[in-house]
Amino acid sequence: MEPDLFTAAAEERQERDPSGSPLAVRMRPRTLDEVVGQQHLLKPGSPLRRLVGEGAGGPAGPSSVILWGPPGTGKTTLAYVVSKATNKRFVELSAITAGVKEVRAVIDSARRATGGFGKETVLFLDEIHRFSKAQQDSLLPAVENRWITLIAATTENPYFSVISPLLSRSLLLTLEPLTDDDLRALLRRALSDERGLKDAVTLPEDSENHLLRIAGGDARRALTALEAAAGAALDKGEPGITLQTLEETVDRAAVTYDRDGDQHYDVASALIKSIRGSDVDAALHYLARMIDAGEDPRFIARRLMISASEDIGLADPNALPIAVAAAQAVAMIGFPEAALTLSHATIALALAPKSNAATMAIGAAMEDVRKGHAGPVPMHLRDGHYKGAAKLGHAQGYVYPHDLPEGIAEQRYAPEELKDREYYEPTRHGAEARYADAVEWTRQHLGRKRS
Repeated sequence: MEPDLFTAAAEERQERDPSGSPLAVRMRPRTLDEVVGQQHLLKPGSPLRRLVGEGAGGPAGPSSVILWGPPGTGKTTLAYVVSKATNKRFVELSAITAGVKEVRAVIDSARRATGGFGKETVLFLDEIHRFSKAQQDSLLPAVENRWITLIAATTENPYFSVISPLLSRSLLLTLEPLTDDDLRALLRRALSDERGLKDAVTLPEDSENHLLRIAGGDARRALTALEAAAGAALDKGEPGITLQTLEETVDRAAVTYDRDGDQHYDVASALIKSIRGSDVDAALHYLARMIDAGEDPRFIARRLMISASEDIGLADPNALPIAVAAAQAVAMIGFPEAALTLSHATIALALAPKSNAATMAIGAAMEDVRKGHAGPVPMHLRDGHYKGAAKLGHAQGYVYPHDLPEGIAEQRYAPEELKDREYYEPTRHGAEARYADAVEWTRQHLGRKRS
């Protein structure tokens, strides 16, 4: 609904004296140029630039947009900037409290404003994924006929949570998690800006790094924690926000972890070695340290995929599919829910039977190749599909295994120099025992001599 007189008066008082507002509200950008991060969405001529009137002239008006991204990445901020910068009517609704009645009221009002005063309307609809299909359907005529320009925000995948007709009538803009550099710039601006803390306290490097870790790419969380810690420091009479004060304020211990230094590699190494050693509890401890320190979940998932092949292999053929599925899920959902997926995979890998036979096998084969032990491909294995191949002797004498009762042909496959080389030495651990039996049987039927 459009703001009433009381709401408008409250907003006006807040603008005149913002000191009573939360720091995250006071530090909201006033223009698109003040926005931190999301620069891929703010280039000249972009939909958001056009919404605020930059290059929006001519017959092609600005499109409705759906903003999709994690919490604290700037969806509401971008809508707020549009509301302040545009010369259009701006109406804000939340799908948590609004319904079809409120949407229709905005649309009717927009049609009257357009017809009577030539004034276009921008509708910001937050949490659009909370609208049912029928509620989203109510937006379609207004978006299609441009009675309103819609800015919708969602933290959930719009391909699952927004109806297809509305998606097809809007531009989907994906917001990325803010980087440490983005958040660092935001924190430093908040410390010095007149709207912020006005240099009342300082933020030493160790405190700043801890604040970045607990923020997890969320600007609102970073500014909220900064405000709380600054208040505690001022109450103590401290000139700066010490690490101890910050830990006490946010009730979160600072984990000794440097995502770009030794701790990054040491803890990752300890995680993998704990999985290799089948110590599920130690593995979960190191996983928790990495998650709590804000490690990239995709990095953790990549390490688990490597571990599945390097240390488990065919002792548990399901280990690699589990790790791959975890990596795919992590890429789709991100933190905090990704912690559950990583825990699932870590436990499965730590408790799986172990074998490095696949690792040793490819290592031994690569060593021979590097030493020059290759030799020509046997004639009967060469490609015989092109004209003239038979004259060269290619594919002549090849026995098709499927023509034989047991499905295996006693013929040479490796180059002559390597005909008796055995690279794969399976263990009897877990499911690899059946591969050990298979290897023994096939080598005998291939006429291979035991080394």
